[in-house]
Amino acid sequence: MKAGAIVARDKGRAADASFLRRGRGGLITLPLLGLLAAAGVLALGLGSVAIPPETIVRILLAKVIGVGLPIAPTWTPGQEAIVSQIRLPRVLLAGLAGAALAVAGAIYQGLFRNPLGDPYLLGVAPGAGLGATAILVFGPELGVFWLQFLPAAAFIGALGATAAIYGLARVERTTPVTTLLLAGVAVGSLLSAVTSFLMFARPQHLQNAMFWLFGSFSQAGWAPLGMVLPYLTIGFALAAILARPLNLLLLDEEQAQHLGIEVERTKLVLVVAATLLSAATVAVSGLIGFVGLVAPHAARLLWGPDYRTLLPASALLGALFLVLADLFARTVFAPGELPVGIVSALCGGPFFLYLLRKRKQAV
Repeated sequence: MKAGAIVARDKGRAADASFLRRGRGGLITLPLLGLLAAAGVLALGLGSVAIPPETIVRILLAKVIGVGLPIAPTWTPGQEAIVSQIRLPRVLLAGLAGAALAVAGAIYQGLFRNPLGDPYLLGVAPGAGLGATAILVFGPELGVFWLQFLPAAAFIGALGATAAIYGLARVERTTPVTTLLLAGVAVGSLLSAVTSFLMFARPQHLQNAMFWLFGSFSQAGWAPLGMVLPYLTIGFALAAILARPLNLLLLDEEQAQHLGIEVERTKLVLVVAATLLSAATVAVSGLIGFVGLVAPHAARLLWGPDYRTLLPASALLGALFLVLADLFARTVFAPGELPVGIVSALCGGPFFLYLLRKRKQAV
């Protein structure tokens, strides 16, 4: 074995051992599950019709256990309909969206070894924005069911933009990270310009497009949840499988290659996983910023850089943050609703500035 490979192997084992020692703190993520459950019950109970937490729990247990629940129902049919048909799918979608954006952000930050990586880095946001805006400005002419095309258009736009960027960045059989980022910036700027042109060319539909671009779960339901669940499942599974290769890629691509990682294939699968998570989320919620940027940073500060711990911790933090942000968005101006993207920016922006300040002091 070559000396370089031996050194790389030893470094990789040492780094993996260090990651493992830090990863034992992952048990601390268990309280996050409790916090997330409490936030979910709170979100299910608050709204134009307030429902007590114990009633929420009883309704959920009745839905899970079924008609064999030994306790007689103490709630009204209206309360059950509000919980099971209106609020529950919205809370579940907000939690899954937050988890997906956080995991995608963590993947990009590791893949590019860049703390500013976020889920929209490779054209997901501008691609989805263009697809959705095209439907919003031309959709009313398609007929009464034109809104049904919105998630599909956003999803196709996001995947198409990412595929184009990855293809443009390909150099022979490799995909340099710097080239990938530059291609993302160039194509993203072009798509954003086209989106702006469509919005100003059809100003009568500008309000609808702007509301979607700011992010919202107002159209949440069981159908959108069922539509995105397969893509999110695939994305989460790929991320979990590639947690250790991500640890090795943090060292160096050449060292990861010596340690048996097929670097180019791993990078491609990571891009696919992050894109599936981001595109599926954007398709049903619009553009929600800062979740995928802040949640991985917070998880890394609390639980360390081991991706076997970082990914689930980021997912839980992202889900918790977005469930609470959506609760605030739909109750603070009730019966009106604030776009959840504005809430996430108001909360995430100061935290991100704090991280930048702390990083500057550490240099």
